Amino acid sequence: MLEKMIFGRYVPGNSFVHRLDPRSKLLFVFLFIIAVFLADNTATYALLLVFTLLVIFIARIRLYFLFNGLKPILFLIIFTLLMHFIFTKEGALLIDWKFLKIYEEGVRQGIYISIRFLVLVLMTTILTLTTSPISITDGMETLLNPLKRIKLPVHELALMMSISLRFIPTLMDETDKILKAQLARGSDLTSGTVKERIRAVVPLLVPLFVSAFKRAEDLAIAMEVRGYRGGEGRTRYRQLDWQLRDTLVIILFLLLVAALIWLRGGN
Repeated sequence: MLEKMIFGRYVPGNSFVHRLDPRSKLLFVFLFIIAVFLADNTATYALLLVFTLLVIFIARIRLYFLFNGLKPILFLIIFTLLMHFIFTKEGALLIDWKFLKIYEEGVRQGIYISIRFLVLVLMTTILTLTTSPISITDGMETLLNPLKRIKLPVHELALMMSISLRFIPTLMDETDKILKAQLARGSDLTSGTVKERIRAVVPLLVPLFVSAFKRAEDLAIAMEVRGYRGGEGRTRYRQLDWQLRDTLVIILFLLLVAALIWLRGGN
């Protein structure tokens, strides 16, 4: 499952979303995360879900590929849904079977929170799938440029976030290789008591941390020998170009917010 993890990966393409300026995509995703909390009824959550599916279609990303790569996160969404079913005790009683009691409000809140979590994960994943780490770094640094006036190390922060995103799939692949190697040596990570399972994970974590520190050291040495000294005085080979389509994306977001506010009023 880990080798199929797609969060943090970049898939080259020529879709409308791929061609957008990274600044417009970063702005859209950041504002979308805030706008999601405007949803408070069935109509608003349905609108968010349909809108997210529309973005997936425009980005030309197959739903099977997307959801297959997000299986570990989908497990958390389902777990959240079940927790609301079990522990929210408000509204009409829908199911009363032995020790299990499920209430109407628990079902409603569970579905709403799950949809909110799902659209947030999908939208941020679409950002990384359609935007290279280098473009994310450039876009983030440009958007944060005003913070340089308060002596915030904008370039270093943007680079750090970009490297973190870049190494998520790398570490996932490394974890999968180590896991398979341990299983081939007879390690059992799925049975036994909780204490035995925790003890069995140690042979997995130790080489993973060693590998992560080794990669970090190699990266630091490579940057040093290439003369990296931060963002001061650096010129840009890649120039960002804000076009009409990027403005249209922001207008589309404003229309989405207006629709959410209008549907909230109809609750």
